[in-house]
Amino acid sequence: MTELIVHELRDTFRAVPFPVAFLRILSAVILAGLVGAEREWRRKPAGLRTHMLVSLAACLYVIVGRELVNVDFVGARGEMRVDPIHLIEAVTAGVAFLVAGIVITSGGKVLNVTTGASLWLAGAIGLACGAGQIPLAALTTVVVLVVMMGLASVVQRNDD
Repeated sequence: MTELIVHELRDTFRAVPFPVAFLRILSAVILAGLVGAEREWRRKPAGLRTHMLVSLAACLYVIVGRELVNVDFVGARGEMRVDPIHLIEAVTAGVAFLVAGIVITSGGKVLNVTTGASLWLAGAIGLACGAGQIPLAALTTVVVLVVMMGLASVVQRNDD
């Protein structure tokens, strides 16, 4: 029984080794956390924890997807039975569900659009980190922070 457990744990990370998975997950949480911190600072409905969790979930979907494609879900003739594009679609659909609950209409005004967009972006950051594109995710995080913080004083609208 013990051998079975040890074998299962040893073979868990076949496509993405544990240290790489750890770096990708940590990067997803930190980068999306920076975006969430800006939303938290502005006292918006989805802040630090929400952005971190969305990005973490997206990152995990990609890592698990790579493991499934690499190990378990290849057909008898070698065709792939899990399409990575479907992982992206699943993440964006899930995030869209969250965003729909945050973006509201009140008094003829649409509110929280920027927060909804930042959650969508947190999902993309997580997907990028999960796919090993951490420099791209970091660059995107810097750009979004410049846009959200740098343009906040220029654009005085209530679409946050």
